[in-house]
Amino acid sequence: MNANTILQEMFHRITPRLCSSLGHPVSCRRKCTIIDGKIVFENVLKAVKKDVDAWVEQGNRRPCLTALTAGYDPSSMSYVKIKKKAAKFVGIDCDIVELTSGYNDDDIIRIIRRLNESESVDGILVQLPLYPHNKELNICDAVHHSKDVDGTSSSSMGNLCNNKDMFAPCTSLAVHHILDSIRDLNFCGKHAVVIGRSKHVGLPIAMLLHSSERKGDIRGFNMTTSIVHRHTPPKLLSELCESADVLVSAAGIPGLVTSDMVKAGAVVIDVGITKVEDPKTGKRLFKGDIDFAEVKKKAMYLTSVPGGVGPVTVGMLMKNVLKAAKLQVAARNVDTPIDDQQQSEESNNNVFPNKI
Repeated sequence: MNANTILQEMFHRITPRLCSSLGHPVSCRRKCTIIDGKIVFENVLKAVKKDVDAWVEQGNRRPCLTALTAGYDPSSMSYVKIKKKAAKFVGIDCDIVELTSGYNDDDIIRIIRRLNESESVDGILVQLPLYPHNKELNICDAVHHSKDVDGTSSSSMGNLCNNKDMFAPCTSLAVHHILDSIRDLNFCGKHAVVIGRSKHVGLPIAMLLHSSERKGDIRGFNMTTSIVHRHTPPKLLSELCESADVLVSAAGIPGLVTSDMVKAGAVVIDVGITKVEDPKTGKRLFKGDIDFAEVKKKAMYLTSVPGGVGPVTVGMLMKNVLKAAKLQVAARNVDTPIDDQQQSEESNNNVFPNKI
């Protein structure tokens, strides 16, 4: 199976490529460019594959990702399997550990600690949501920061706040990568508005956009950022959005952002994705936060849902796994151990459920 076949199989449900045109400068009312996340995703995967091949040719083993997922959630299982296909394409080994409802927090944390200690595992992904009785923050925090390839632990968030070159949440990296791929715009000093303040999406996006320092291969944009949320007064929400050069919506409210809230010539990134029922057909559809049809008449750049940020997020995960593999090798070369408190579990405990 060739590369294009694999990519088509992985995202056969993503909307077809939308026409994209660079057009003319803003002052000449240039046509809106629809950023095709599928194309960006393909380019990221091809670059990661090239880097993984080079890494292996240097005598290193293939990077390895282990994903933990709750088996009851079909959406989670679907997302994880998409990630496994992406890993296969780039040459990353990927194991999926399906958790049953009988696993409490301590059981899952024991699994994570053993994965932390394993020299054959480079990245650990806790696919959310887990079961209702699981405390997701405690479980995510059990992942050692050197293997937290999804950037969901408190340690990773702290590193992001302190401009340390570790792992940011993959969705925020996807937004950054999409903006960084727009080469005809200089974002320094521009106003960015982020709708949504979640720990895994809204907040890290805002931090990456306002950052002044380069973190490894992630350059600082030096934007002035505003975060708005459900308690922001409607008038203030509209005023801030209308002043935004870059508008990122991650609220999960279909049609929240209308054209009258968007500045002419703005870059608009739609992170929200919600399943809704089509009133005409009764079928379930994915909808974004942005009123796509109307906003594209005013925006300079715009992403769609589906097929925008989502695919690129998977690409960022693959980049992070390779980065984690390199960190593991570097740590062993300088004899840097993983935290001692995470090596107290009995080695003979059979805590792993079946792998997929």
